[in-house]
Amino acid sequence: MLRKLRITGACIVFALLTFLFCDFTGTFIGTLAPLAEIQFLPAFLAGNAIIIAALLITTFLFGRLYCSIICPFGVFQDVISRLAIWRKKNRFGWQQGKTFWRVGFLTLFVVLFLCGFSSVAALLDPYSAFGRITSNLFAPIYRLGNNLLAYWAERSGSYAFYSVDVWMKGIETFIIAIATLMVAIIFAVRWGRLYCNTVCPVGAILGLIAKYAILKPRIETSKCNGCGLCAKNCKASCINPEKHVVDSSRCIVCFNCIEKCPQKAISYRKSFESQPAPAPVQGTLSTIVSSTAGPASTASPIKATETLASPMIRRGFLSMIAFYALTKTGLAQEKPKKKKKEFDGGLAPLVKRVPPTRTVAPLPPGSQSLRNFARRCSACQLCVSVCPNQVLRPSQDSWKTTMQPSMSFERGYCRPECVRCSEVCPTGAILPTTTADKSATQIGYAVWVRDACIVITDDVECGNCERHCPTDAIEMIPLNPDDPQSKKIPTVNVERCIGCGACENLCPARPTSAIYVEGVDRQRTI
Repeated sequence: MLRKLRITGACIVFALLTFLFCDFTGTFIGTLAPLAEIQFLPAFLAGNAIIIAALLITTFLFGRLYCSIICPFGVFQDVISRLAIWRKKNRFGWQQGKTFWRVGFLTLFVVLFLCGFSSVAALLDPYSAFGRITSNLFAPIYRLGNNLLAYWAERSGSYAFYSVDVWMKGIETFIIAIATLMVAIIFAVRWGRLYCNTVCPVGAILGLIAKYAILKPRIETSKCNGCGLCAKNCKASCINPEKHVVDSSRCIVCFNCIEKCPQKAISYRKSFESQPAPAPVQGTLSTIVSSTAGPASTASPIKATETLASPMIRRGFLSMIAFYALTKTGLAQEKPKKKKKEFDGGLAPLVKRVPPTRTVAPLPPGSQSLRNFARRCSACQLCVSVCPNQVLRPSQDSWKTTMQPSMSFERGYCRPECVRCSEVCPTGAILPTTTADKSATQIGYAVWVRDACIVITDDVECGNCERHCPTDAIEMIPLNPDDPQSKKIPTVNVERCIGCGACENLCPARPTSAIYVEGVDRQRTI
């Protein structure tokens, strides 16, 4: 019963958290966002003492339930291990704990954070790793399925679904997500939860507390017949059947050992309870040997599905790589519909937009400052996944901030009525904000590039930037002040500009917009 309850809870949390990263409609953001807030590293970065205390107390009482139920990356490894049907059953066994590596990775994680390299340290965080995998690999597949439903619904006269763009938002983050997925697959298939007990810094911290947990699995030597099934089914490889000892610092409380023990010699009970004295053994030597030898193992025939599992997984993985290659080249996308903003004014041919070179990349409203954002962001890509305007994407400016989101306006602009990123950020890197506060927060300011403006290069009227500015920060003035009939050029009132990017996104100049948004070191209210 304990194992079934654990699996049920883990499946619910894993499914809902995965859907949170894939839900591009934002329908369930308010309901599912707390699942990201109860993760260990986000709660620590947000300074949420209540959640941190609750996780630590739970670990002290019940062991590492966080790793087996709440942590999505841990549950994801369990799913991979369960799907590895081509691997033989009872494939695990007792292994000595890799204390040197656990301490080493934990020390590296702490040092990187203290030195300000939080984006690099986030490579080891399980929640952030799961977020990058889901955002870059699973979410596009989910959206592709939605587009297929939208295609058939449109031809059936229904508008229950609508098509969305599927594109690669950052090549570096995509490569890191692929590498993390491969590492998770290799570790989970071959060694179960070795990643959680060797590389994961959260597992190392909780393991120190779980070592003294009140409730933990314990082996009754009087009942144990030495069959070793508990150790062979322990994903953490923390059960020593010869010494009848469970390393509770590595135990993830999955209850597999209790389920598999044929003698019911393992129970989940208080750690300070004394074990019953072993009963005296009577009988001949042959009887004793036969009783301790355990049941003979019988080889079961390999099913056909097990033989085909490995090629099927390889083909699925290669198909995913091919899909992203096609997406990158534009072959897997639907033909883009003509949008008014793409041909607004009809003054220039539509060519691929090239992002401008910015001194400071603008950050989402609520980030407060570059320092606050860089210190708190765990690069989980949740805000990137839920951004409906395709403005947020992984930063490529510096290796110190790689994978952390930044704003770019080639595909859209930051609409004043949207505050989704502030609603889902679990770390406090983007603080909750309202639409009213967002409209009055300056995240950057527009800069006009004279040599790129079509008023100068093509000698035509435009005014797109002025028409679409939501704060009236742009005004058109005569190019020649002495000639009232001369063409007009934009001038920017920096004190009123909030840096939403509408002017940059809707500027008809190509390949680089004639007006672009420059970020600020510290956001302010105007």
